[in-house]
Amino acid sequence: MSVLVELTIFPTDKGESVSPYVARVVKIIRECGLPCQLGPMGTCIEGEWEEVMSVVTKCYQALETDCERIYMLMKADCRKGAMDRLHGKIKSVESKL
Repeated sequence: MSVLVELTIFPTDKGESVSPYVARVVKIIRECGLPCQLGPMGTCIEGEWEEVMSVVTKCYQALETDCERIYMLMKADCRKGAMDRLHGKIKSVESKL
């Protein structure tokens, strides 16, 4: 089953700007080989459940090494037989505007 996940994850104990930690996580996501898209409030990842959850776990573990408190929000949309929903969902809405 295909899953499309939007992941927001960052430490809450590192001050006002946490972009170096977000960049660390985005690098892991981009290197995983799955389709992904960085957004202003989270990063979307598309793949099979086990693949995507493995990436989420790696992101958490990367922050856990030097962060005392981590905030994580994850939204998931699971659908059988669907492909390229990272772009297809946006195109579907835009075609109706």
